Amino acid sequence: MDDVGRLLREGNAHPDHPDFLAFVPSPGTVTGVLGAALAAGFAVPTGWRFTGAVSSAIESAAVRWLVELLGLSPRYSGLFVSGGSTANLTALTAARDALVGTEALGATAYFSDQTHLSVPRALHVLGIGRDRIRVLPADARRRIPVAGLARRVAQDRRDGLRPFLVVANAGTTATGDIDPLPELAAFCRDEGLWLHVDGAFGAPAALTARGRAALAGLDAADSVSVDPHKWLFQPAGTGCVLLRDPAHLGHAFGVALPGYLEAGATGGGDGEVDYLQWGVEQTREFRALRLWMSLKVFGADAFRAAVERGMQTADDIAAYIRSRRELEVVTGPSLAVVTFRGVPPADAPPRSPADVDWLVEEVCRDLRAEGRAMVVPVGVGGRRVFRLCVINPRVERDGVRGVVDRIAELWTARAGSRERPGDAA
Repeated sequence: MDDVGRLLREGNAHPDHPDFLAFVPSPGTVTGVLGAALAAGFAVPTGWRFTGAVSSAIESAAVRWLVELLGLSPRYSGLFVSGGSTANLTALTAARDALVGTEALGATAYFSDQTHLSVPRALHVLGIGRDRIRVLPADARRRIPVAGLARRVAQDRRDGLRPFLVVANAGTTATGDIDPLPELAAFCRDEGLWLHVDGAFGAPAALTARGRAALAGLDAADSVSVDPHKWLFQPAGTGCVLLRDPAHLGHAFGVALPGYLEAGATGGGDGEVDYLQWGVEQTREFRALRLWMSLKVFGADAFRAAVERGMQTADDIAAYIRSRRELEVVTGPSLAVVTFRGVPPADAPPRSPADVDWLVEEVCRDLRAEGRAMVVPVGVGGRRVFRLCVINPRVERDGVRGVVDRIAELWTARAGSRERPGDAA
């Protein structure tokens, strides 16, 4: 245990730390950790209702609670999976089977260049070739352009292809931006397309009043992915996929049970689901217990307050950045994400855009080398900028301000020097 403890403390980043401000941090609750331990210790079966009646019922309850928290219609349902990548793959499989069949001849999918890498990977797994994947350049607000989407769909139809899927973002990883969900929902409804919303990061914002306003149109999606291990504070490996018509899951993944399982086949009573018929796994982790226990212990209002606190912290830190003459906000705050850049000192040597990008990378490396905080740069408008994601409810305003102050100091020192890329070599 001493060896393991040392390796885990010193050998990895710590996404649960309040100064881990990179990517989408994953701060957990002790009840979520306890739920994961209990599920593993009791070897709880969850794939088959015959051997896991209680675990199946708990998962169904947790799914219903999540649907309610997100403001979705009660007709939505789904299952817990390992994360956003699997959630996207599960939803896109259901979309393919429902609209174009398993052979997917001519099937064509659409999304913006801000979309998560798991989407093109899922389409690859589903046999949708790169020649039938349309990655549309995002507009100035980093959203998919609906007019451009409409033109591309029309052209593909004229070319004999079969458009079937639009993937929208509900909180991009880089900037927290949201695609125009109401317009996309109306377009997909008119065109007979499946609208999948990747809300792995941003969907939990719908727990709050302003988050629900920002995510208007979420309840018109055919499917939604959400990662409770992000903004709902659960251990890693806790994802969920929700469908407006969950029967599509059974159509896509349902199988005839072999003889050794037939004896336990359920009668399909109201609300009864054999989750092995709704996804790719038979033996499954009891992921739902983590969120179920956390909601039972803390209550929905505590989660709502924690999500609201993340957005308010982003508001506060954006205002603080604006107050610093060495810095300027680039995007946000949006869903607890703020991006910003440094302003060159008046006496700084002139630099090319590539040199400025290099400085941003170097400042982030300096910060990590100090062990002070975890901040990584992202690309916005073709340039590298600093990014903060403050969803962790343990984040303190003064702590994040201290990180911003240190970034400003490192930036001023780097930008004011005559160092260039390659000088160290």
